[in-house]
Order: sequence, then structure tokens, then C-alpha cells
Amino acid sequence: MKRAWRVARDAVIGFSMLFLGLLIAAKLENDNRQIAAGHFIAVDGDTLMQAGARFRLEGIDAPEIGQNCGSADAPTACGETAKRRLAAWVARGDFSCSGGERDRYGRLLVRCRAGAADVNAALVREGFALSYGDYAREEAAARLDGAGLWAGEFQRPADWRRSHQAGTELEEREHSPGFLASLGRWLGVN
Repeated sequence: MKRAWRVARDAVIGFSMLFLGLLIAAKLENDNRQIAAGHFIAVDGDTLMQAGARFRLEGIDAPEIGQNCGSADAPTACGETAKRRLAAWVARGDFSCSGGERDRYGRLLVRCRAGAADVNAALVREGFALSYGDYAREEAAARLDGAGLWAGEFQRPADWRRSHQAGTELEEREHSPGFLASLGRWLGVN
């Protein structure tokens, strides 16, 4: 009986230490985060520019400028639509972004807010972007509701880029959040 209690106690202590270590790592990642507010320009549905610096919305992938969706008979400019929707969020006076990592192109990977709203999540939930790691629930809801892209046919932005940018090597991991970002979102730190 004593041995079983010691094993259980040691397991609880071990898991507690692991959990504490993960929380500390998530907190340290947040300490390196940069916050940007003020005037942004929507470059496309998941890229912003401010004073010459580019920012990439983390955890999402939106249609590219020039990308059309829907049937060949009735195409819609879904890339332009996604850009306009991001621009509408940017136009709010309470828009800001924060991030700590950069993608391979040097863009700061950011999560943006407009007031209490998580803009990255909202773009996925509204069907203007797809989830790349963090927003699976929002994408499932958009798909179920037939929102935005999910209202018709579309080619995933990554597939569209591959077929329209021959000779350009693009890596999908630039869209994916790191382990600590995913953990932080799961714990409610982000």
C-alpha cells in the first residue's frame, strides 16, 4: 500500500513539474513577443504591412490575390474578398497584433485582435481563411455553416500557390504555429 502511494505521489509530482515547465516556456515565449498597433495595410488575406514591415497572420492561410473560387462558370475573386475582409478588421480603431517568431521570409508571425475579438480565428470562422494548426474548431464551424470559401468550390491556397508559382519553393510550415504557440493557445496564454 505504501509503495503504491509513493508511485502515485511521484507520478503526480512528475506531471506537475512537466506542466510547470511547459507553462514557464510558454511565458518566456510571450516575453519575446512584439506588439504592433496603429495603421496597417492589408496586403492580402493573411499578410499586413506597417511602415515597410510585413506581418504574417499566424495559424491561418487565406486565398492569394488573383485566386478565384467557385465554378468556372461563376468565379469569384476570393483572394480579393479575403483581403477586403482583413482590411475591414484593420480599419477598426482597436486593432493590434503581437508575435515573437519570424517566418523564413523574415515576416513577424502575429496574432491580431480587434477589441476582444481574435481576428485570426474570426477570419477562419467567417470562411475567409483556412486553419493551419490552431483554428480547427473555427474551420469546422465555417465548413458546417457553408461560410465564405465553404459556400462553393475552391482550391486550397497552398495548392493554388504550387500550381501558379512555378519555380518558387514554398514551405507550408511558415503558416504553422510552433509547439509553444499551440500549447499557449490551448492553455489560454495567447
